[in-house]
Amino acid sequence: MSETRRIVNVTNKQIVLERAKWCISFWCRFRGLQFVTSLPEDGGLLFVSDHDSKSDTTIHMLFMFMSIGVIWVNSEGIVVDKKLAKPWRLAYVPAAPAQYFIEANPSVLERVAVGDKLAFEPVNP
Repeated sequence: MSETRRIVNVTNKQIVLERAKWCISFWCRFRGLQFVTSLPEDGGLLFVSDHDSKSDTTIHMLFMFMSIGVIWVNSEGIVVDKKLAKPWRLAYVPAAPAQYFIEANPSVLERVAVGDKLAFEPVNP
């Protein structure tokens, strides 16, 4: 059973994503959004690492057919970087170590700024 989280921008009191899949398993992290051809405005994936790291939260865009918004968040819930990731690029590395990263529709980038604090709230199924 997969967990779902609501991602809230505590800084500006705005919902970033209504439903983000809590992606902690090897399979979820391995597959990510590869081969997906569209994304809803209010959903995405929230990848979870064991600790703040640049290498563990670096992403690739191989086998991706669309651009996505990526937001990197450290263990304190602070946004440390955000980027528009384009298809078939080899690597996107966060500007600072992060424990979490969010992959979603590019519009997600409009709802956060570097330095904002985010909260991940459990959502009932």
